[in-house]
Amino acid sequence: MAITMTEAARAHVAKQLASRGKGIGIRVGVKTAGCSGMAYVLEFVDQAETEDTVFEAGDVKLIVDPKSLAYLDGTELDFVKEGLNEGFAFRNPNVKNECGCGESFHV
Repeated sequence: MAITMTEAARAHVAKQLASRGKGIGIRVGVKTAGCSGMAYVLEFVDQAETEDTVFEAGDVKLIVDPKSLAYLDGTELDFVKEGLNEGFAFRNPNVKNECGCGESFHV
């Protein structure tokens, strides 16, 4: 099982952690939400929990809890800029359907 991060995403997270002044990486997870059933959750992490799986992306760590890992296996996290908009994009091979607004997905 693995989750990867593009160079653009790694650089963005590293910059945010430097601005924050602490942290080892970001937690990537899923929660029940939206019209399709699940939504991605991102948060800064200062220390990983014992049960977490940690993936290295250069100087940044991707931390995933055990329940989310099954839904995220094979996912690539990217950071994209389109015009004035920018944000994280998830390329998740497990997704079967997404809602029209792009806020949630179904596996």
